[in-house]
Amino acid sequence: MKELELKYGCNPNQKPSRIFMTEGELPLEVINGRPGYINFLDALNSWQLVKELKAATGLPAAASFKHVSPAGAAVGLPLDDTLKKIYFVDDVKELSPIACAYARARGADRMSSYGDFVALSDTCDAATATLIKREVSDGVIAPDYTPEAIEILKDKRKGTYNVIKIDPNYIPEQIERKQVFGVTFEQGRNEIDLNDPSLFENIPTKNKTFTDEARRDLIIALITLKYTQSNSVCYVKDGQAIGIGAGQQSRIHCTRLAGNKADIWWLRQHPKVMNLPFADKIRRADRDNTIDVYISEDHDDVLREGTWQMFFKEKPEVLTMEEKKEWIARNTGVALGSDAFFPFGDNIERAHKSGVQYIAQAGGSVRDDNVIETCDKYDIAMAFTGVRLFHH
Repeated sequence: MKELELKYGCNPNQKPSRIFMTEGELPLEVINGRPGYINFLDALNSWQLVKELKAATGLPAAASFKHVSPAGAAVGLPLDDTLKKIYFVDDVKELSPIACAYARARGADRMSSYGDFVALSDTCDAATATLIKREVSDGVIAPDYTPEAIEILKDKRKGTYNVIKIDPNYIPEQIERKQVFGVTFEQGRNEIDLNDPSLFENIPTKNKTFTDEARRDLIIALITLKYTQSNSVCYVKDGQAIGIGAGQQSRIHCTRLAGNKADIWWLRQHPKVMNLPFADKIRRADRDNTIDVYISEDHDDVLREGTWQMFFKEKPEVLTMEEKKEWIARNTGVALGSDAFFPFGDNIERAHKSGVQYIAQAGGSVRDDNVIETCDKYDIAMAFTGVRLFHH
């Protein structure tokens, strides 16, 4: 198949619409559904991310994409009981490595992942398909599917769920092109190897120690940023992105946005949150939104009289600001990547509040000295990679 006609482009008024190859055939097959323009943008960007994560770490990888940026990305490390509970997969007896990767990618930022497009580096098995089926999602791309997985996914969204099979051996041309306002842009593909040990040779901070786990997490952060709309910053812990700040004009806003998401991920593990007495048969989306509001400063929106009864069996206690600060302070060992240099030390101040102990960034700011001094203030190890990862 050389060409695939689409229903419309980014918006219904943008017709005609298609994807096509100027030479050769499309490296994909639509097994089920009718993916649209944005679906394919998400699918092809997210596939590159998980393929690169798998190559760099040797572990199965998954990503949850929304509007051409990842809401979550992770490798398939096992889940402990706490993560199983906050990701709502504790009812599944056996989770394969690729299912663990998906649960981590989808569970990191459930609000942003609502209506996502999923990418899997490995064959989608029945366990992973079962997890995907229960979530609100537009589609999935993977190199293959087991027969059981296909049947499970075909039953989703009244049979319209988008299932795409990608050729894992497909290699695109080295030159890529796009059009804007009738003008064609051309550039070499970004083939930078982010698994190169030399990226961690320039360490200007007093603390020069990166554990093996920290290096892995920083590589995951950098690869994730490579496919995130710039400016972007990514917090990673234990093999998964826990906060991604995408598409912000100011880097400090990226750092704050991603840090706030990382804090919410951590606060969801607070005993008060894990033991919220939800009403029977509450919808998954309502539960996720309720947790998000309960954690925030607007907690009264779900706890006021006449409202809490809609979500809970009994009225929960407020999670106070003091309790939240104390709990967030327990989060340590977080890795942080940035798609370009940090211009000022305020980014480090904000990162420190969310438990960041390891940083990888390009370096090259006229205020690098201020950034280094702030890292030294908190005994943070930072590498200047010399690599910028802008993506648009």
